[in-house]
Amino acid sequence: MSRPAVPNILTADALPEYFHDVEHLEDFMSVPTQGVIEDLNALDGDIMILGVGGKIGVTMARMAKKAAPGKRVIGVSRFSEAGLEERLNSWGIETIRCDLLDRDAVNALPKVANVIYMAGLKFDYRGREDFLWAMNTVAPQITAEAFRDSRIVSFSTIHVYPWSNPLHGGVTERDLPMARPGEYANSVVGRERTFQYYSRKYDTPGRIMRFVYAIDPRYGVMQEVASWVLSGKPISVATSHANVMWQGDANAQFLRMLAQCETPASPINVGGPEALSIRYLAHRFGELFGVEPKFANEEGDTCLLVNCDKANGIFGNPVVSIDPMVRWVGEWVKSGKPTLGKPSKFEVRSGEF
Repeated sequence: MSRPAVPNILTADALPEYFHDVEHLEDFMSVPTQGVIEDLNALDGDIMILGVGGKIGVTMARMAKKAAPGKRVIGVSRFSEAGLEERLNSWGIETIRCDLLDRDAVNALPKVANVIYMAGLKFDYRGREDFLWAMNTVAPQITAEAFRDSRIVSFSTIHVYPWSNPLHGGVTERDLPMARPGEYANSVVGRERTFQYYSRKYDTPGRIMRFVYAIDPRYGVMQEVASWVLSGKPISVATSHANVMWQGDANAQFLRMLAQCETPASPINVGGPEALSIRYLAHRFGELFGVEPKFANEEGDTCLLVNCDKANGIFGNPVVSIDPMVRWVGEWVKSGKPTLGKPSKFEVRSGEF
């Protein structure tokens, strides 16, 4: 059966029933909204994505090119994945190999007006904590100095926040970053402060995206819960709720944030508006699979939940809501389609990833 054509503009009435394969999925995740098209074409200058080779960067770069075909879209990475450069090039995206810890190499990059910084390290840093801190603080410093005359939207995380009662609406941008167990979150606070320092020093417009849990049928909170339900694995609900957001909607908000930069760079929470119950989600997948979910533990009094009202006030709610995400992920997992093998570890409460 041939794959259905994807729309040119992402709208809630143009969602597929399910995804036939990875190519169909990635094509759809890179469809821009009308807001992305308008905002990117109103911006002066071209677009560069630093750290384009990660889970989100590829479809984000492709979305930018679809939305603004007249602009240069440049993806920068070490490109350790075979064939990734060729795929990006086939979609009209320029690629440059670069180690962001190499100051001379970063200084040699084209000085475009719009930069999205997605590089960093989160998982598997034991034994190389020095590299964790270098990637999350030194590389941002090199980037901030090299692109002092650009707009810089930088990737951050909700793990800089305290845990809170899920009944209280989630933490907001008014809640200050705090020291957390484990070195990852603390190094990301360093990343944020580094970009803010150089933004203030050079009057560089910026925005710091405290982002939470993108959803793609191949990875993320939903894929993990669905897989646990299907396999009969007991699901811990100690971390009782989470924000989730379709990766295509996340791409759209990252790109549109280039038009919302401030001096000095300020943080903003980006994620789904719902406080999604893990127990509820497991039961939804149980209904799809015809199995009864198994649970471990009881819901804790706190979890890592953020309030995304500010971003949603700028951009509106995400186009893709919970129901189609559940349908897509359930079908993908039940049919045994490929996954990325990169768990979000949303249930981890120790700060050690």
